[in-house]
Amino acid sequence: MDIYWYGQSCFRIKGRTATILIDPFAPEFIGLKLPKDLEADIVLSTHNHKDHNNTAAVGGNPLVVTGPGEYEKSGVSIAGVGTYHDNQSGVQRGANTIYHLLIDGVNIVHLGDLGHVLTEEQASQIDATDILMVPVGGLYTIDAEAAAQVVSQLEPRIIIPMHYKIPGLTTDLAEVDPFLKEMGAEGVQGVSKLTVTKDKLPEEPAVVLLAKS
Repeated sequence: MDIYWYGQSCFRIKGRTATILIDPFAPEFIGLKLPKDLEADIVLSTHNHKDHNNTAAVGGNPLVVTGPGEYEKSGVSIAGVGTYHDNQSGVQRGANTIYHLLIDGVNIVHLGDLGHVLTEEQASQIDATDILMVPVGGLYTIDAEAAAQVVSQLEPRIIIPMHYKIPGLTTDLAEVDPFLKEMGAEGVQGVSKLTVTKDKLPEEPAVVLLAKS
């Protein structure tokens, strides 16, 4: 499968049987642009904020998923786990859904705008994690230090940071560097896409830095 990042928490995952888009944003809201003519079989939104819920921008008559539960389409299994957008049980910014996807035999976990380290119960609801998409920019989500703690909780093989400051983004998030330092991955270079299969997952945890597509 191929994984592309469009900035913030928006990813496109192109597998053998389906294309999935996660957290499409409203470009006018955060200053970034989405590709034109986006299509997918499945669209996931982790929470109802404008930088994560622009599902109408995606064509192709997709299955649209916007919260916890179990879903399946085109050979992809999805489980949504309820969490919070802050560390006060949602009082400040409401709910957030973590999505676990099984696609092409690979377990992908997208944390959305997670605002807290996971409880034991929440962590136990998340199945095996091969690839973890984790917010690291602080302000509205966990910061670099808390993100590293969540990585330790879920023990992924590949870690992809997201929701951090990049050129053009109007939200004043932290840059990715503090997280790379936390992970001992300061020398990692950005790549345009991640191509991965179940049998090519790394033996040891690896940070992959995706450049905005």
